[in-house]
Amino acid sequence: METIKILSYLKERVKDNWLIGYDSQEFYHLTHQLYQDLIQQTKPPKVLLVEKNSIEFLASFLATIAANCPVFLANPNWVTKDWQEVIELVKPNMVIGKKIDLPIWHNDSQFTPENTIMIPTGGSSGKIRFAIHTWKTLIASAMGLYNYFDRKYINSFCILPLYHVSGLMQFIRSFVTGGKFIIFPYKALKSKINTSITNNISRQNFFISLVPTQLQFLLDNDSHWLSKFPTILLGGAPASTRLLETARKKKIPLALTYGMTETASGITILKPEDFLNDNNSNGKILPHAKVEIYNLEGELLKANETGVINITADSLFLGYYPKITNNKKFETDDLGWLDKEGYLHIKGRQSQKIITGGENVFPIEVEEEILATGLVKDVCVIGLPHPRWGEAITAIYVAKDNNISVAEIQAAMLNKLSKYKNPKYWCQLESLPRNLTGKINYQKLANMAQQQVIAMES
Repeated sequence: METIKILSYLKERVKDNWLIGYDSQEFYHLTHQLYQDLIQQTKPPKVLLVEKNSIEFLASFLATIAANCPVFLANPNWVTKDWQEVIELVKPNMVIGKKIDLPIWHNDSQFTPENTIMIPTGGSSGKIRFAIHTWKTLIASAMGLYNYFDRKYINSFCILPLYHVSGLMQFIRSFVTGGKFIIFPYKALKSKINTSITNNISRQNFFISLVPTQLQFLLDNDSHWLSKFPTILLGGAPASTRLLETARKKKIPLALTYGMTETASGITILKPEDFLNDNNSNGKILPHAKVEIYNLEGELLKANETGVINITADSLFLGYYPKITNNKKFETDDLGWLDKEGYLHIKGRQSQKIITGGENVFPIEVEEEILATGLVKDVCVIGLPHPRWGEAITAIYVAKDNNISVAEIQAAMLNKLSKYKNPKYWCQLESLPRNLTGKINYQKLANMAQQQVIAMES
């Protein structure tokens, strides 16, 4: 679908009543009015979209694209420091949505191509970046999933934030394939999980996308409600084996995914029937993408050989704003392998590898064993600087019961890991600093852990 045809297509969709809970005719008129306002400008303005209201966000998003405006999606909940960083980087000509004073640049020398869509990423590292996409790359991703599942259309039950690629792509899939779209924010879902508000919505033909923390909550509170969805896409962060086993026992039709903002969401997906047959991989490659595994010397590896994941895809981003690179292949930070059947398996991130005493340790392996004790609700393993070992393995955890001691956890893990993989430091928190998509803020977590370690050793 070309951007110039967005409004005419949206008008055609009015008769479908596709936007569940909202008047499709009113949505079209709102989008059209916003579009008319934008094209009155002498040239397409550089728009910073900071709209909290979901319907107004979507209308503004479509209007900016139809009007050929470069648009930056923003998290309305960013704090002052984030806004200062973003405003300095973006230098917007127009801000839509946020009712606070944000500076506007009337004469900005920094060139931003029309028809570009900048999606925020990098929150887990603490530094905000914008991946540059176009309508074409987003459509390629949507159609890749559509063709992979071979459905007549894609209906989406969206509980994830729309400014994030995981929420935005659910909207685009439904919009371009003729499907229906439901917006139900996660906070509202948590408070109404056992009420008729969600139970009266038919879920039998809808996709829903979750991150592991949301899956855990729904399994604990209403797994029957969740089981009514035929396909539950799971991504955003690694899911523990324990969590997957619990979901499988309850016959939850999970579809494990692998993707990122840079690829406009999913690149591989595990179909629910494979998951229910004891497959814990991240699935097979979608039709619009290609995945290859290389070693650190740049040599292409064979099946079952672990290396760096490289992605080629029609949905690949153009670079990080403001630099457009148009790279044909994206070398990720992830390590993994493809098995002989074409399923992708993720081992961990290169940048999160801990080197302690000359030994390499991947946090996910240690986290799995800690979670397997059944004594913690959440855990993250990191490396903290250490004068003797280089890095000290540090486990930051949330206990299931405040009376549980570190000694009990260690006893439950006895002989489960090689000695050098066992955490040297244990730090207990009430909760881990995760965002709405389940990603850890590692910078904040490391600071919190370092403070506890200093207190322990003082």
